[in-house]
Amino acid sequence: MRQELLASQKSGRGILLDPRTKLALLITISVFVLSGGIGVTSRQFAPVLSAVPLILMLTEGAWKGSCIYFALYGGSYLLQILSLPYLSGLPSFFVVAVCGFLMRFVPGIMMGYITVKTTTVSEFVAAMKKLHLPEQIIIPMSVIFRFFPTVVEEYNAIGDAMKMRGIRFGGGKAGAMLEYRLVPVIMCSVKIGEELSAAALTRGLGGSVKRTNICEIGFHVQDILFLLLCVVAFAIPIATMIAGR
Repeated sequence: MRQELLASQKSGRGILLDPRTKLALLITISVFVLSGGIGVTSRQFAPVLSAVPLILMLTEGAWKGSCIYFALYGGSYLLQILSLPYLSGLPSFFVVAVCGFLMRFVPGIMMGYITVKTTTVSEFVAAMKKLHLPEQIIIPMSVIFRFFPTVVEEYNAIGDAMKMRGIRFGGGKAGAMLEYRLVPVIMCSVKIGEELSAAALTRGLGGSVKRTNICEIGFHVQDILFLLLCVVAFAIPIATMIAGR
């Protein structure tokens, strides 16, 4: 596998952020972009928050993901601005529905993808420990944290095996393709869940002795800047509500 089930090392590319900063960004983007913001000023600030995943992906060198994200969000943003003044009725509703869906969901999805991809489980556990969360929350979340990336890797490997055997949607083999993909993915998902749980217990999660970590986490200049961005995002609607009274 390209990644360990419970990794303790990662590449040093991109902007290195503390896991708590990534979670704060994920929560902030989910609240203010997914919900559409609170008030006019907050909605106008949403594109700034939506640019954060793009910046992080560019620094990571994920050019393909950056282009896809820019095309989806930027294209929806421009289409909504340029076309809505000239549309009405059903076409206007269709543009608003599609563009609104992409502009609200894609930033949060990409930020979640970045958080999972760039954070090792050791860092995640260390961050949760510093937040003083109970073991009943840390252990399931640490298992889930690597479950989905591992399932995606297994799914890609199954797809490569199907291509080698000539099983594709075309040629009257669509049913076989679904069967040969779905059943192995289900079996792999069960096995991966058991292996991740065993790996978590092997690493001392849930033990009575206090667990140590070999990774070092902490806030740096870049963390402070992004946290200030989150604070500003929450401060805007609060200030607007106070000023309106």
